[in-house]
Amino acid sequence: MRFSDRRRLLYLYLREGWRRFSRRLAVGRISALRFAGSAPTRLIVAPTDLHSVDSHAAEEILAGRFPLAGRVLECDGESPFSLELPSEPFAERLHAFGWLRHMRAAPADKAGPFARRIVDEWTQGHGRVIGGVAWRPDVISLRIIAWLSHSPVVLKDADYGFYRRFLKTLAFQVRYLKHVADTTRDGEIRLRVRIALAMASLAMPASAAVIRRAARNLDRELERQILPDGGHVSRNPRVGLDLLLDLLPLRQTYVNLGHDSPQRLISCIDRLYPALRFFRHQGGELALFNGATHTLANELISVLRYDETSGPPFRTLPQTGYERLSCGETVVLVDAGKPLSDELSATASAGCLSFEMSSGKHRFVVNSGMPRFAGAEIRRLSRATAAHSVATLNDTSSSRISSSRFLGPILTGGVTEVKASRYEGQDGATGLTASHDGYAGDFGLIYERDIYLNAKGNEIRGRERFLQTNGGAPQPSNGDVAVVRFHIHPSIRIVPVGENEVRLVAPDGELWVLTCLDAPILEEEDVFFADPSGVRAARQLAVTMRVGDLPEIQWLMTHRSG
Repeated sequence: MRFSDRRRLLYLYLREGWRRFSRRLAVGRISALRFAGSAPTRLIVAPTDLHSVDSHAAEEILAGRFPLAGRVLECDGESPFSLELPSEPFAERLHAFGWLRHMRAAPADKAGPFARRIVDEWTQGHGRVIGGVAWRPDVISLRIIAWLSHSPVVLKDADYGFYRRFLKTLAFQVRYLKHVADTTRDGEIRLRVRIALAMASLAMPASAAVIRRAARNLDRELERQILPDGGHVSRNPRVGLDLLLDLLPLRQTYVNLGHDSPQRLISCIDRLYPALRFFRHQGGELALFNGATHTLANELISVLRYDETSGPPFRTLPQTGYERLSCGETVVLVDAGKPLSDELSATASAGCLSFEMSSGKHRFVVNSGMPRFAGAEIRRLSRATAAHSVATLNDTSSSRISSSRFLGPILTGGVTEVKASRYEGQDGATGLTASHDGYAGDFGLIYERDIYLNAKGNEIRGRERFLQTNGGAPQPSNGDVAVVRFHIHPSIRIVPVGENEVRLVAPDGELWVLTCLDAPILEEEDVFFADPSGVRAARQLAVTMRVGDLPEIQWLMTHRSG
Protein backbone atom coordinates (compact mmCIF):
# COMPACT_ATOMS: atom_id res chain seq x y z
CA MET A 1 0.00 0.00 0.00
CA ARG A 2 1.29 3.42 -0.95
CA PHE A 3 2.15 5.96 1.75
CA SER A 4 -0.61 8.31 0.58
CA ASP A 5 -3.17 5.50 0.90
CA ARG A 6 -1.96 4.62 4.41
CA ARG A 7 -2.21 8.25 5.47
CA ARG A 8 -5.69 8.46 4.00
CA LEU A 9 -6.79 5.31 5.86
CA LEU A 10 -5.44 6.71 9.13
CA TYR A 11 -7.47 9.86 8.59
CA LEU A 12 -10.61 7.81 7.89
CA TYR A 13 -10.15 5.75 11.06
CA LEU A 14 -9.64 8.87 13.16
CA ARG A 15 -12.68 10.58 11.67
CA GLU A 16 -14.95 7.55 12.16
CA GLY A 17 -13.65 7.16 15.72
CA TRP A 18 -14.51 10.79 16.44
CA ARG A 19 -18.01 10.34 14.99
CA ARG A 20 -18.66 7.36 17.23
CA PHE A 21 -17.27 9.16 20.27
CA SER A 22 -19.50 12.16 19.49
CA ARG A 23 -22.49 9.80 19.26
CA ARG A 24 -21.75 8.47 22.74
CA LEU A 25 -21.49 11.99 24.11
CA ALA A 26 -24.75 13.00 22.45
CA VAL A 27 -26.68 9.99 23.68
CA GLY A 28 -25.13 9.73 27.12
CA ARG A 29 -26.24 6.85 29.27
CA ILE A 30 -28.62 4.67 27.26
CA SER A 31 -31.74 4.00 29.30
CA ALA A 32 -35.46 4.46 29.09
CA LEU A 33 -35.28 7.36 31.55
CA ARG A 34 -32.71 9.14 29.40
CA PHE A 35 -35.32 9.82 26.70
CA ALA A 36 -38.48 9.78 28.81
CA GLY A 37 -40.90 12.67 28.50
CA SER A 38 -44.49 13.62 28.02
CA ALA A 39 -46.52 11.99 25.26
CA PRO A 40 -48.71 13.91 22.81
CA THR A 41 -52.44 13.58 23.23
CA ARG A 42 -53.21 13.19 19.53
CA LEU A 43 -51.85 13.15 16.00
CA ILE A 44 -52.63 16.12 13.79
CA VAL A 45 -52.16 14.61 10.35
CA ALA A 46 -51.13 11.40 8.58
CA PRO A 47 -48.76 12.16 5.69
CA THR A 48 -49.47 10.38 2.42
CA ASP A 49 -47.44 7.32 1.45
CA LEU A 50 -46.63 7.17 -2.29
CA HIS A 51 -45.11 3.68 -2.17
CA SER A 52 -46.96 0.93 -3.98
CA VAL A 53 -49.37 -1.37 -2.14
CA ASP A 54 -49.56 -5.12 -2.71
CA SER A 55 -52.80 -6.89 -1.81
CA HIS A 56 -51.09 -10.30 -2.02
CA ALA A 57 -48.46 -9.17 0.50
CA ALA A 58 -51.28 -7.98 2.77
CA GLU A 59 -52.93 -11.42 2.64
CA GLU A 60 -49.64 -13.14 3.43
CA ILE A 61 -48.89 -10.86 6.39
CA LEU A 62 -52.38 -11.28 7.84
CA ALA A 63 -51.84 -15.04 7.59
CA GLY A 64 -48.68 -14.74 9.67
CA ARG A 65 -46.21 -14.97 6.79
CA PHE A 66 -43.94 -11.95 6.33
CA PRO A 67 -42.48 -11.71 2.78
CA LEU A 68 -39.63 -9.23 3.26
CA ALA A 69 -36.19 -8.78 1.72
CA GLY A 70 -36.60 -11.77 -0.57
CA ARG A 71 -37.37 -14.15 2.32
CA VAL A 72 -40.55 -15.37 4.02
CA LEU A 73 -40.90 -15.76 7.80
CA GLU A 74 -43.57 -18.21 9.00
CA CYS A 75 -44.74 -17.02 12.42
CA ASP A 76 -47.11 -19.90 13.28
CA GLY A 77 -49.06 -17.71 15.68
CA GLU A 78 -46.01 -16.23 17.38
CA SER A 79 -44.74 -12.67 17.27
CA PRO A 80 -42.21 -12.11 14.46
CA PHE A 81 -40.09 -10.20 16.97
CA SER A 82 -39.69 -13.30 19.15
CA LEU A 83 -38.34 -15.46 16.31
CA GLU A 84 -34.92 -15.80 14.76
CA LEU A 85 -35.04 -13.63 11.63
CA PRO A 86 -33.78 -14.96 8.27
CA SER A 87 -31.28 -12.17 7.54
CA GLU A 88 -30.19 -8.68 8.54
CA PRO A 89 -31.97 -7.06 5.54
CA PHE A 90 -35.13 -8.89 6.66
CA ALA A 91 -34.71 -7.55 10.20
CA GLU A 92 -34.21 -4.03 8.88
CA ARG A 93 -37.45 -4.11 6.92
CA LEU A 94 -39.43 -5.81 9.66
CA HIS A 95 -38.41 -3.22 12.27
CA ALA A 96 -38.85 -0.34 9.81
CA PHE A 97 -42.58 -1.20 9.43
CA GLY A 98 -42.68 -0.16 5.77
CA TRP A 99 -44.82 -3.27 5.23
CA LEU A 100 -47.66 -1.49 7.07
CA ARG A 101 -48.57 0.17 3.78
CA HIS A 102 -49.89 -3.14 2.47
CA MET A 103 -52.50 -3.14 5.24
CA ARG A 104 -54.29 -0.43 3.27
CA ALA A 105 -55.19 -3.16 0.77
CA ALA A 106 -56.65 -5.42 3.47
CA PRO A 107 -60.16 -5.34 4.98
CA ALA A 108 -60.31 -2.67 7.70
CA ASP A 109 -61.77 -5.09 10.29
CA LYS A 110 -58.67 -7.28 9.91
CA ALA A 111 -55.93 -4.74 9.16
CA GLY A 112 -56.45 -2.55 12.23
CA PRO A 113 -56.44 -5.26 14.94
CA PHE A 114 -53.50 -7.03 13.30
CA ALA A 115 -51.44 -3.82 13.02
CA ARG A 116 -52.16 -2.93 16.66
CA ARG A 117 -51.09 -6.36 17.84
CA ILE A 118 -47.79 -6.16 15.95
CA VAL A 119 -47.10 -2.62 17.18
CA ASP A 120 -47.76 -3.73 20.76
CA GLU A 121 -45.45 -6.73 20.33
CA TRP A 122 -42.70 -4.45 19.02
CA THR A 123 -43.20 -2.01 21.88
CA GLN A 124 -43.02 -4.76 24.50
CA GLY A 125 -39.87 -6.30 23.03
CA HIS A 126 -37.99 -3.28 21.69
CA GLY A 127 -39.75 -0.09 22.70
CA ARG A 128 -37.65 0.52 25.80
CA VAL A 129 -34.53 -1.51 25.02
CA ILE A 130 -32.33 0.72 22.89
CA GLY A 131 -29.96 -1.32 20.78
CA GLY A 132 -29.60 -3.58 17.77
CA VAL A 133 -31.02 -3.17 14.29
CA ALA A 134 -34.32 -1.74 15.58
CA TRP A 135 -32.58 1.35 16.95
CA ARG A 136 -30.29 2.20 14.08
CA PRO A 137 -31.04 5.76 12.86
CA ASP A 138 -31.94 4.61 9.35
CA VAL A 139 -34.46 2.07 10.70
CA ILE A 140 -35.91 4.46 13.31
CA SER A 141 -36.50 7.19 10.72
CA LEU A 142 -38.30 4.77 8.38
CA ARG A 143 -40.39 3.44 11.28
CA ILE A 144 -41.44 6.93 12.39
CA ILE A 145 -42.49 7.81 8.84
CA ALA A 146 -44.39 4.51 8.51
CA TRP A 147 -46.17 4.84 11.86
CA LEU A 148 -47.21 8.42 11.07
CA SER A 149 -48.28 7.70 7.49
CA HIS A 150 -50.30 4.62 8.38
CA SER A 151 -51.65 5.77 11.73
CA PRO A 152 -55.22 5.82 10.30
CA VAL A 153 -54.99 2.04 9.79
CA VAL A 154 -53.33 1.41 13.14
CA LEU A 155 -55.53 3.70 15.24
CA LYS A 156 -58.93 3.14 13.63
CA ASP A 157 -61.26 1.80 16.36
CA ALA A 158 -58.31 1.56 18.78
CA ASP A 159 -59.08 1.74 22.51
CA TYR A 160 -57.74 4.61 24.60
CA GLY A 161 -55.03 2.48 26.20
CA PHE A 162 -53.45 1.51 22.89
CA TYR A 163 -53.80 5.07 21.58
CA ARG A 164 -51.77 6.36 24.53
CA ARG A 165 -49.14 3.59 24.26
CA PHE A 166 -48.72 4.23 20.55
CA LEU A 167 -48.20 7.98 20.98
CA LYS A 168 -45.88 7.51 23.96
CA THR A 169 -43.68 5.04 22.08
CA LEU A 170 -43.66 7.25 18.99
CA ALA A 171 -42.63 10.32 21.00
CA PHE A 172 -39.86 8.31 22.69
CA GLN A 173 -38.40 7.33 19.31
CA VAL A 174 -38.57 10.92 18.05
CA ARG A 175 -36.70 12.19 21.13
CA TYR A 176 -33.97 9.57 20.68
CA LEU A 177 -33.63 10.32 16.96
CA LYS A 178 -33.18 14.02 17.71
CA HIS A 179 -30.26 13.19 20.00
CA VAL A 180 -28.42 11.08 17.45
CA ALA A 181 -29.25 13.04 14.29
CA ASP A 182 -26.09 15.14 14.15
CA THR A 183 -23.81 12.12 14.64
CA THR A 184 -25.51 9.86 12.09
CA ARG A 185 -23.40 8.75 9.15
CA ASP A 186 -23.36 11.29 6.34
CA GLY A 187 -25.45 10.79 3.24
CA GLU A 188 -28.94 9.53 2.56
CA ILE A 189 -29.42 8.15 6.09
CA ARG A 190 -28.76 11.54 7.73
CA LEU A 191 -31.09 13.27 5.28
CA ARG A 192 -33.88 10.77 5.92
CA VAL A 193 -33.44 11.31 9.66
CA ARG A 194 -34.10 15.02 9.10
CA ILE A 195 -37.11 14.22 6.90
CA ALA A 196 -38.58 11.99 9.63
CA LEU A 197 -38.06 14.65 12.31
CA ALA A 198 -39.61 17.35 10.13
CA MET A 199 -42.57 15.08 9.45
CA ALA A 200 -42.95 14.32 13.16
CA SER A 201 -42.87 18.04 14.02
CA LEU A 202 -45.91 18.53 11.77
CA ALA A 203 -47.86 15.37 12.54
CA MET A 204 -47.49 15.61 16.34
CA PRO A 205 -48.40 18.66 18.45
CA ALA A 206 -45.32 20.91 18.55
CA SER A 207 -44.52 24.55 19.16
CA ALA A 208 -43.80 26.91 16.28
CA ALA A 209 -40.16 27.00 17.40
CA VAL A 210 -39.86 23.20 17.16
CA ILE A 211 -41.40 23.21 13.68
CA ARG A 212 -39.03 25.97 12.50
CA ARG A 213 -36.00 24.21 13.95
CA ALA A 214 -36.86 20.94 12.23
CA ALA A 215 -37.34 22.84 8.96
CA ARG A 216 -33.96 24.60 9.32
CA ASN A 217 -32.19 21.31 9.99
CA LEU A 218 -33.85 19.75 6.96
CA ASP A 219 -32.89 22.76 4.85
CA ARG A 220 -29.27 22.37 5.87
CA GLU A 221 -29.16 18.72 4.82
CA LEU A 222 -31.00 19.34 1.57
CA GLU A 223 -28.56 22.09 0.66
CA ARG A 224 -25.61 19.81 1.43
CA GLN A 225 -26.87 16.66 -0.23
CA ILE A 226 -28.86 17.72 -3.30
CA LEU A 227 -26.30 19.00 -5.79
CA PRO A 228 -26.93 21.96 -8.10
CA ASP A 229 -27.55 19.58 -11.03
CA GLY A 230 -30.16 17.65 -9.01
CA GLY A 231 -28.09 14.57 -8.31
CA HIS A 232 -27.62 13.20 -4.80
CA VAL A 233 -24.16 13.29 -3.23
CA SER A 234 -24.09 9.47 -3.15
CA ARG A 235 -24.21 9.48 -7.00
CA ASN A 236 -26.80 6.68 -6.79
CA PRO A 237 -29.55 7.29 -9.41
CA ARG A 238 -32.11 5.43 -7.27
CA VAL A 239 -31.68 7.73 -4.24
CA GLY A 240 -33.41 10.61 -6.01
CA LEU A 241 -36.54 8.50 -6.43
CA ASP A 242 -36.44 7.28 -2.82
CA LEU A 243 -36.10 10.83 -1.53
CA LEU A 244 -38.95 12.12 -3.67
CA LEU A 245 -41.21 9.40 -2.27
CA ASP A 246 -40.71 11.06 1.15
CA LEU A 247 -40.21 14.72 0.20
CA LEU A 248 -43.39 15.02 -1.87
CA PRO A 249 -45.71 13.99 1.00
CA LEU A 250 -43.73 16.22 3.36
CA ARG A 251 -44.18 19.21 1.06
CA GLN A 252 -47.91 18.54 0.80
CA THR A 253 -48.19 18.27 4.60
CA TYR A 254 -46.61 21.69 5.05
CA VAL A 255 -49.07 23.12 2.51
CA ASN A 256 -52.14 21.40 3.99
CA LEU A 257 -51.39 22.64 7.50
CA GLY A 258 -50.56 26.15 6.38
CA HIS A 259 -46.97 26.12 7.63
CA ASP A 260 -44.13 27.77 5.77
CA SER A 261 -42.18 25.09 3.87
CA PRO A 262 -38.44 24.80 4.45
CA GLN A 263 -36.76 27.24 2.08
CA ARG A 264 -34.83 24.56 0.21
CA LEU A 265 -37.55 21.92 0.05
CA ILE A 266 -39.37 23.06 -3.08
CA SER A 267 -36.23 24.07 -4.98
CA CYS A 268 -34.56 20.72 -4.20
CA ILE A 269 -37.63 18.79 -5.37
CA ASP A 270 -37.55 20.82 -8.58
CA ARG A 271 -33.86 19.90 -9.05
CA LEU A 272 -34.37 16.23 -8.30
CA TYR A 273 -36.88 15.73 -11.12
CA PRO A 274 -34.62 16.62 -14.10
CA ALA A 275 -31.87 14.41 -12.64
CA LEU A 276 -34.36 11.56 -12.28
CA ARG A 277 -35.35 11.95 -15.94
CA PHE A 278 -31.64 12.07 -16.86
CA PHE A 279 -31.17 8.53 -15.54
CA ARG A 280 -34.27 7.08 -17.22
CA HIS A 281 -33.77 4.76 -20.15
CA GLN A 282 -36.12 4.76 -23.12
CA GLY A 283 -38.28 2.04 -21.57
CA GLY A 284 -38.61 3.93 -18.26
CA GLU A 285 -36.09 2.01 -16.13
CA LEU A 286 -33.43 3.82 -14.10
CA ALA A 287 -29.75 3.26 -14.89
CA LEU A 288 -27.78 0.86 -12.69
CA PHE A 289 -24.86 2.92 -11.40
CA ASN A 290 -23.34 3.17 -7.91
CA GLY A 291 -25.72 1.13 -5.83
CA ALA A 292 -28.87 1.47 -7.94
CA THR A 293 -31.12 -1.54 -8.23
CA HIS A 294 -34.42 -2.50 -9.86
CA THR A 295 -37.09 0.20 -9.77
CA LEU A 296 -40.78 -0.59 -9.49
CA ALA A 297 -42.57 1.04 -12.42
CA ASN A 298 -45.61 2.07 -10.37
CA GLU A 299 -43.44 3.85 -7.79
CA LEU A 300 -41.65 5.77 -10.52
CA ILE A 301 -44.94 6.70 -12.13
CA SER A 302 -46.44 7.79 -8.81
CA VAL A 303 -43.54 10.23 -8.37
CA LEU A 304 -43.35 11.47 -11.97
CA ARG A 305 -47.00 12.48 -12.03
CA TYR A 306 -46.08 15.32 -9.66
CA ASP A 307 -43.28 16.51 -11.94
CA GLU A 308 -43.86 20.19 -12.69
CA THR A 309 -40.54 20.68 -14.47
CA SER A 310 -40.37 20.39 -18.24
CA GLY A 311 -38.00 19.98 -21.13
CA PRO A 312 -35.80 17.15 -22.39
CA PRO A 313 -33.31 15.44 -20.02
CA PHE A 314 -30.04 17.25 -19.38
CA ARG A 315 -27.03 16.21 -21.48
CA THR A 316 -24.76 16.21 -18.43
CA LEU A 317 -24.85 16.27 -14.65
CA PRO A 318 -21.56 18.12 -14.04
CA GLN A 319 -21.56 18.05 -10.23
CA THR A 320 -22.78 14.45 -9.95
CA GLY A 321 -20.46 13.29 -12.73
CA TYR A 322 -22.56 11.64 -15.45
CA GLU A 323 -22.97 12.12 -19.20
CA ARG A 324 -25.94 11.32 -21.43
CA LEU A 325 -25.69 10.81 -25.19
CA SER A 326 -29.10 10.72 -26.84
CA CYS A 327 -30.05 10.73 -30.52
CA GLY A 328 -33.15 9.26 -32.12
CA GLU A 329 -34.39 6.34 -30.03
CA THR A 330 -30.97 5.56 -28.54
CA VAL A 331 -29.63 6.58 -25.13
CA VAL A 332 -26.11 6.04 -23.79
CA LEU A 333 -25.42 6.89 -20.13
CA VAL A 334 -21.83 7.09 -18.85
CA ASP A 335 -20.42 7.29 -15.32
CA ALA A 336 -17.81 10.03 -15.73
CA GLY A 337 -17.20 10.88 -12.07
CA LYS A 338 -15.91 9.61 -8.75
CA PRO A 339 -17.25 9.56 -5.14
CA LEU A 340 -17.58 13.07 -3.73
CA SER A 341 -16.06 11.92 -0.44
CA ASP A 342 -14.92 8.70 1.21
CA GLU A 343 -17.84 8.62 3.63
CA LEU A 344 -20.33 8.96 0.77
CA SER A 345 -18.90 5.95 -1.08
CA ALA A 346 -20.47 3.20 1.05
CA THR A 347 -22.66 2.10 -1.88
CA ALA A 348 -20.47 3.45 -4.69
CA SER A 349 -19.10 1.02 -7.26
CA ALA A 350 -15.72 0.66 -8.90
CA GLY A 351 -17.42 1.28 -12.23
CA CYS A 352 -15.85 4.54 -13.35
CA LEU A 353 -16.41 5.11 -17.12
CA SER A 354 -18.93 2.27 -17.34
CA PHE A 355 -21.86 2.80 -19.69
CA GLU A 356 -25.39 1.61 -20.32
CA MET A 357 -27.23 1.71 -23.63
CA SER A 358 -30.94 1.47 -24.45
CA SER A 359 -32.89 1.67 -27.68
CA GLY A 360 -36.64 1.89 -28.01
CA LYS A 361 -38.22 0.03 -25.11
CA HIS A 362 -35.22 -2.14 -24.34
CA ARG A 363 -31.97 -1.96 -22.40
CA PHE A 364 -29.26 -3.72 -24.37
CA VAL A 365 -26.01 -2.99 -22.49
CA VAL A 366 -26.26 -2.59 -18.72
CA ASN A 367 -24.27 -2.80 -15.53
CA SER A 368 -25.01 -5.73 -13.24
CA GLY A 369 -26.61 -3.45 -10.61
CA MET A 370 -26.91 -3.84 -6.86
CA PRO A 371 -29.01 -6.71 -5.46
CA ARG A 372 -31.96 -5.48 -3.40
CA PHE A 373 -31.55 -8.18 -0.78
CA ALA A 374 -28.22 -9.95 -0.44
CA GLY A 375 -25.37 -10.51 1.95
CA ALA A 376 -22.27 -8.36 2.22
CA GLU A 377 -20.15 -10.56 -0.05
CA ILE A 378 -22.67 -10.58 -2.90
CA ARG A 379 -23.07 -6.82 -2.63
CA ARG A 380 -19.30 -6.49 -2.72
CA LEU A 381 -19.12 -8.53 -5.93
CA SER A 382 -21.78 -6.34 -7.53
CA ARG A 383 -19.62 -3.26 -6.88
CA ALA A 384 -16.50 -4.66 -8.58
CA THR A 385 -15.32 -3.23 -11.89
CA ALA A 386 -15.92 -6.60 -13.56
CA ALA A 387 -19.65 -6.21 -12.82
CA HIS A 388 -19.79 -3.12 -15.03
CA SER A 389 -19.68 -2.47 -18.77
CA VAL A 390 -16.16 -1.11 -18.81
CA ALA A 391 -12.55 -2.31 -19.05
CA THR A 392 -10.92 -4.18 -16.18
CA LEU A 393 -7.12 -4.37 -15.97
CA ASN A 394 -5.45 -7.53 -14.64
CA ASP A 395 -8.68 -8.69 -12.95
CA THR A 396 -8.33 -5.71 -10.60
CA SER A 397 -11.04 -3.21 -9.76
CA SER A 398 -10.28 0.42 -10.54
CA SER A 399 -11.16 1.34 -6.92
CA ARG A 400 -10.68 -0.70 -3.75
CA ILE A 401 -13.52 -1.50 -1.37
CA SER A 402 -12.68 -1.47 2.33
CA SER A 403 -13.12 -4.74 4.22
CA SER A 404 -12.97 -2.95 7.58
CA ARG A 405 -16.10 -3.42 9.70
CA PHE A 406 -15.15 -0.23 11.55
CA LEU A 407 -15.10 1.94 8.44
CA GLY A 408 -17.80 0.11 6.53
CA PRO A 409 -17.62 -0.86 2.83
CA ILE A 410 -16.37 2.50 1.57
CA LEU A 411 -13.98 2.99 -1.37
CA THR A 412 -10.49 3.54 0.01
CA GLY A 413 -8.26 3.83 -3.04
CA GLY A 414 -8.07 3.80 -6.80
CA VAL A 415 -9.60 6.51 -8.97
CA THR A 416 -8.55 9.99 -7.86
CA GLU A 417 -8.97 11.92 -11.12
CA VAL A 418 -11.52 11.65 -13.91
CA LYS A 419 -11.33 13.76 -17.07
CA ALA A 420 -14.26 14.02 -19.45
CA SER A 421 -15.00 16.19 -22.48
CA ARG A 422 -17.98 16.12 -24.83
CA TYR A 423 -17.91 16.91 -28.50
CA GLU A 424 -20.80 17.67 -30.79
CA GLY A 425 -21.06 17.12 -34.52
CA GLN A 426 -22.63 19.68 -36.83
CA ASP A 427 -25.29 17.15 -37.86
CA GLY A 428 -26.42 16.55 -34.25
CA ALA A 429 -24.09 13.65 -33.48
CA THR A 430 -22.54 13.64 -30.03
CA GLY A 431 -19.59 11.98 -28.32
CA LEU A 432 -17.58 11.73 -25.13
CA THR A 433 -13.89 11.21 -24.38
CA ALA A 434 -13.11 10.34 -20.76
CA SER A 435 -10.25 8.86 -18.75
CA HIS A 436 -9.44 7.84 -15.17
CA ASP A 437 -6.29 7.11 -13.18
CA GLY A 438 -7.57 4.15 -11.19
CA TYR A 439 -4.78 1.91 -12.50
CA ALA A 440 -2.00 4.49 -12.39
CA GLY A 441 -0.79 3.66 -8.88
CA ASP A 442 -0.54 -0.13 -9.27
CA PHE A 443 0.18 -0.48 -12.98
CA GLY A 444 1.29 2.93 -14.22
CA LEU A 445 -1.50 3.13 -16.79
CA ILE A 446 -4.32 5.55 -17.59
CA TYR A 447 -7.56 4.15 -19.00
CA GLU A 448 -9.32 6.17 -21.71
CA ARG A 449 -12.69 5.53 -23.33
CA ASP A 450 -14.29 7.30 -26.30
CA ILE A 451 -17.97 6.80 -27.20
CA TYR A 452 -19.64 8.41 -30.23
CA LEU A 453 -23.35 8.33 -31.12
CA ASN A 454 -24.36 9.42 -34.63
CA ALA A 455 -27.22 11.85 -35.28
CA LYS A 456 -29.72 9.18 -36.31
CA GLY A 457 -29.03 7.16 -33.16
CA ASN A 458 -28.39 3.97 -35.13
CA GLU A 459 -24.61 3.76 -34.74
CA ILE A 460 -22.36 3.80 -31.65
CA ARG A 461 -18.58 3.79 -32.02
CA GLY A 462 -16.32 3.01 -29.12
CA ARG A 463 -12.59 3.14 -28.49
CA GLU A 464 -10.79 1.68 -25.49
CA ARG A 465 -7.13 2.36 -24.84
CA PHE A 466 -4.48 2.39 -22.14
CA LEU A 467 -1.70 4.97 -21.92
CA GLN A 468 1.30 5.40 -19.71
CA THR A 469 0.95 8.16 -17.12
CA ASN A 470 3.19 10.36 -19.28
CA GLY A 471 0.75 9.97 -22.18
CA GLY A 472 2.85 7.55 -24.23
CA ALA A 473 1.85 4.12 -25.47
CA PRO A 474 2.66 1.11 -23.24
CA GLN A 475 5.92 -0.67 -23.99
CA PRO A 476 5.72 -3.87 -26.06
CA SER A 477 7.12 -5.74 -23.05
CA ASN A 478 4.11 -4.75 -20.95
CA GLY A 479 2.30 -7.95 -19.96
CA ASP A 480 -0.84 -6.34 -18.51
CA VAL A 481 -4.13 -7.78 -19.78
CA ALA A 482 -7.38 -5.82 -20.00
CA VAL A 483 -10.88 -7.17 -20.57
CA VAL A 484 -13.59 -4.91 -21.95
CA ARG A 485 -16.98 -6.23 -20.83
CA PHE A 486 -20.44 -5.59 -22.24
CA HIS A 487 -23.04 -6.89 -19.79
CA ILE A 488 -26.14 -7.76 -21.77
CA HIS A 489 -29.59 -7.37 -20.25
CA PRO A 490 -31.15 -10.81 -19.58
CA SER A 491 -34.09 -10.06 -21.90
CA ILE A 492 -31.75 -9.71 -24.90
CA ARG A 493 -30.86 -12.78 -26.97
CA ILE A 494 -27.20 -13.12 -28.06
CA VAL A 495 -26.51 -14.61 -31.50
CA PRO A 496 -22.78 -14.95 -32.40
CA VAL A 497 -21.85 -14.38 -36.06
CA GLY A 498 -18.19 -15.35 -36.39
CA GLU A 499 -15.57 -14.39 -33.82
CA ASN A 500 -15.74 -10.63 -34.42
CA GLU A 501 -19.49 -10.02 -34.64
CA VAL A 502 -22.45 -10.63 -32.33
CA ARG A 503 -26.14 -9.91 -32.85
CA LEU A 504 -28.25 -8.64 -29.96
CA VAL A 505 -31.97 -9.35 -30.44
CA ALA A 506 -34.70 -7.81 -28.27
CA PRO A 507 -37.98 -9.66 -27.51
CA ASP A 508 -39.81 -7.56 -30.11
CA GLY A 509 -37.17 -8.31 -32.76
CA GLU A 510 -35.20 -5.05 -32.52
CA LEU A 511 -31.65 -5.85 -33.63
CA TRP A 512 -28.26 -4.36 -32.80
CA VAL A 513 -24.94 -5.77 -33.99
CA LEU A 514 -21.70 -5.47 -32.00
CA THR A 515 -18.51 -5.68 -34.06
CA CYS A 516 -14.85 -5.58 -33.01
CA LEU A 517 -12.27 -6.27 -35.73
CA ASP A 518 -9.27 -5.83 -33.41
CA ALA A 519 -9.94 -8.87 -31.22
CA PRO A 520 -12.47 -11.72 -30.85
CA ILE A 521 -15.74 -11.14 -28.99
CA LEU A 522 -16.35 -13.93 -26.49
CA GLU A 523 -19.69 -14.79 -24.93
CA GLU A 524 -19.41 -15.66 -21.23
CA GLU A 525 -21.56 -16.50 -18.24
CA ASP A 526 -22.67 -13.54 -16.17
CA VAL A 527 -24.82 -12.56 -13.19
CA PHE A 528 -27.47 -9.84 -13.21
CA PHE A 529 -27.90 -8.61 -9.63
CA ALA A 530 -30.73 -6.11 -10.19
CA ASP A 531 -33.48 -8.31 -11.57
CA PRO A 532 -36.96 -7.91 -9.99
CA SER A 533 -36.91 -11.62 -9.10
CA GLY A 534 -33.50 -11.38 -7.43
CA VAL A 535 -30.01 -12.40 -8.54
CA ARG A 536 -30.22 -14.31 -11.81
CA ALA A 537 -27.97 -15.79 -14.48
CA ALA A 538 -27.19 -13.66 -17.52
CA ARG A 539 -24.65 -13.42 -20.36
CA GLN A 540 -21.89 -10.97 -21.14
CA LEU A 541 -19.61 -10.21 -24.07
CA ALA A 542 -15.90 -9.77 -23.46
CA VAL A 543 -12.99 -8.49 -25.57
CA THR A 544 -9.49 -9.20 -24.26
CA MET A 545 -6.53 -6.98 -25.07
CA ARG A 546 -2.90 -7.56 -24.07
CA VAL A 547 -1.84 -3.98 -23.47
CA GLY A 548 1.74 -4.35 -24.69
CA ASP A 549 0.62 -5.77 -28.04
CA LEU A 550 -2.80 -4.15 -28.35
CA PRO A 551 -3.08 -0.94 -26.31
CA GLU A 552 -6.20 0.17 -28.18
CA ILE A 553 -9.31 -1.47 -29.62
CA GLN A 554 -12.32 -0.07 -31.43
CA TRP A 555 -15.82 -1.46 -31.49
CA LEU A 556 -19.03 -0.62 -33.29
CA MET A 557 -22.71 -1.12 -32.47
CA THR A 558 -25.14 -0.68 -35.36
CA HIS A 559 -28.91 -0.82 -35.44
CA ARG A 560 -30.33 -2.99 -38.22
CA SER A 561 -33.78 -3.89 -39.38
CA GLY A 562 -34.86 -7.35 -38.30
